[in-house]
Amino acid sequence: MRNSAKVVVITGAAAGVGRACAIRFAREGAALGLIARDRDALEELSAELVRSGAEAVEYAAIDVSDAEAVEDAARRFELVLGPVDIWLNDAMLTVFSPVHAMGAAEFRRVTEVTYLGVVHGAMAALKLMRPRGQGHIINIGSALAYRGIPLQAAYCGAKHAIRGFTASLRTELEEEDSGIAVSIIELPAMNTPQFDWARTHMPREPKPMGTIYQPEVAAEAVFKAARYRPREYWVGLSTVLTIAGNMIFPGFMDFYLARTAVEGQETGKKVAADRRDNLEQPITELHRTRGRFGTQSKSRAMILSGGRARLGIVAAGALAFYLVGRFFSPSDRGCP
Repeated sequence: MRNSAKVVVITGAAAGVGRACAIRFAREGAALGLIARDRDALEELSAELVRSGAEAVEYAAIDVSDAEAVEDAARRFELVLGPVDIWLNDAMLTVFSPVHAMGAAEFRRVTEVTYLGVVHGAMAALKLMRPRGQGHIINIGSALAYRGIPLQAAYCGAKHAIRGFTASLRTELEEEDSGIAVSIIELPAMNTPQFDWARTHMPREPKPMGTIYQPEVAAEAVFKAARYRPREYWVGLSTVLTIAGNMIFPGFMDFYLARTAVEGQETGKKVAADRRDNLEQPITELHRTRGRFGTQSKSRAMILSGGRARLGIVAAGALAFYLVGRFFSPSDRGCP
């Protein structure tokens, strides 16, 4: 890392993927600017990062839905740490609920943090990077940016919006011939604390759906993106299959998810009457990197560029059509 980016800002840094990324960059001696809501969690993490090798750590206990606060934090980070090389937008919230059971305020809150938090972070980063004509903005996406699932309409909608925003921003920077890169990392289900503290309107405790990966897998993808500045990475076979399945068989995906994805996102444990959630306020004691599904989680995953993955899908489809055509060809069946 010392030979490339040195100052890294991370939103949603106190737990899960953001925390794993902070630890990964700290091991390479980066200087880190951390953004999350919980001051106590950030203070504890900062000490851990210094022990891990971070050159310096500054933090701002703010909400990314507050654009002015994000911009103020960005200016302070640059003043104290130096020019920001990488800005990683990771902060998120979700609510496990059918749309009809959600309140408008809940929907708005998820959108303001998960989507507008990315917008606010990118805008703050651009104000620092555009005068220099260099830098790298990395947005954390999801396989659910391509394929919505039941019970997470607000989150899926926000991730779809992030993908569209990222593409628009990238084209604007390309039109300027800017040296600022924009990447998006599409993630699979991750073993993070979100399933312990996300708000739910369901009768049973939430869980990740499908193949689950440890947050360090995402951190490796982000670190690789920081080095190679890709347009997009797809992380994990489940992400590839989800995106490809929705591209080719969206109707079947509707049918399949309607019958499996509600139960697939619930454990057998009933939600406690006194369960707390982090929609409005953080829960300090739950801030950690990993969630409670470690025994079911994988520690490695393929990391594919979106372009190569799409070419592979097209090539596989072309091969399939070719083989079908050969099978049904009259000449291959002995007909004149």
